[in-house]
Amino acid sequence: MVHFSFAGHDLVALPQGALFWPARRALLVADLHFEKASWFAARGQMLPPYDSIATLTDLTAIAVTTGAQEIWCLGDSFHDAKGCDRLPERATVMLRALTGTRRWTWITGNHDAGFIDRCGGTVVAEAEVDGLILRHEADPRETRPELSGHYHPKLRVSVRGRQVSRRCFVATPAKLILPAFGSLTGGLDAGHPEIVRAVGRGAEALIAVEDRLLRFPIAA
Repeated sequence: MVHFSFAGHDLVALPQGALFWPARRALLVADLHFEKASWFAARGQMLPPYDSIATLTDLTAIAVTTGAQEIWCLGDSFHDAKGCDRLPERATVMLRALTGTRRWTWITGNHDAGFIDRCGGTVVAEAEVDGLILRHEADPRETRPELSGHYHPKLRVSVRGRQVSRRCFVATPAKLILPAFGSLTGGLDAGHPEIVRAVGRGAEALIAVEDRLLRFPIAA
C-alpha cells in the first residue's frame, strides 16, 4: 500500500483504484456502476452479466485486506437508479455482507441520482468528513479539500514503444479525483479539458504501483 498526504490527512492509494483512510479505517471507491451490463442488455446490447459480481469480489477482498470499517461510495455506484433491483442473487448476498458489517454510505451521482436504498447503507447527496468534502463530481468553485469521482481518469503513457493505459488518481493540493473502480467502466484521459477545468492547473496523475506512487504532471 502506498501512503501519501492530502490536505493534512494520511491516505493510501491502492493499485485497484480505491483509497484507504487509515485514521478512520475507511475505504473510498468511486463509479462502481453495478448492473451496467444488464442496463445495456435491456436495450439490445448483450454483454456478459458478471460485472457486479466481479466488482464486488474485488471490493470484498480489499475491505478484508485493509480491515475497513467504513466504506464510502462516491457516486454512480449503480449504472441507473433501479440497478439495485436487478442485482443477481449472488451479488445481492455479497453486497449485503458488506453493508451489514460496515458503516456504508452511498453518495449519489448523475447515474443513480434517484437511487432509493434497498441494498443496505445510507444514501446522501454529499458529506463532510473530518474536513474533507466527499461528493460525486468535483466542483471548481469549492475551496475546501474535496474527494470525488465521476470522470473515470486514466493515464496513457508510452512504455518501450507501446501505449499503456492505467487508471489513475488526479490530484491538486485541494482536490483528489478517484478512478472508476467498477469492472465495466471506461476512462477519460487525465489531461482532458473537463478534468483540468474541474481541478484547476497544477494537477498530477497518481498511479499506485506496488510500494510506489508514480506522479505525472498534467499539462493544462
